[in-house]
Amino acid sequence: MFKALGRLLLATIFISGGANTFMNPDGRAKKVEDAGIPLPRQATILNGAIMVIAGVALAIGLLPKVAATALIGSLLPTTYVGHPYWNEENPGNRAGQQTHFLKNLSLIGALLVVISEKGE
Repeated sequence: MFKALGRLLLATIFISGGANTFMNPDGRAKKVEDAGIPLPRQATILNGAIMVIAGVALAIGLLPKVAATALIGSLLPTTYVGHPYWNEENPGNRAGQQTHFLKNLSLIGALLVVISEKGE
């Protein structure tokens, strides 16, 4: 029961954030464009869609290791492009971006735990 609840709770940030990104990609697409990623709006929409689909799969326990792997794949570029705290000169902005960067690293850690679970 705790494993299922943990996956459901872990999935909520991906479902919510992915849906927001999918429906409102333009603000994030600018960061993606600035990072030099081709087709930035489409890449942003795709990343949001992956987060929603894999998040739902993780939440309902459908191929959780595959879902967690897909989420890590979408979270790595999101973390690097979306929260480059090392570029921030303002201490407040730097601290905020660093917190989000570390939060995403923590999410990657939780997803690695899902991948490493035995019996699935």
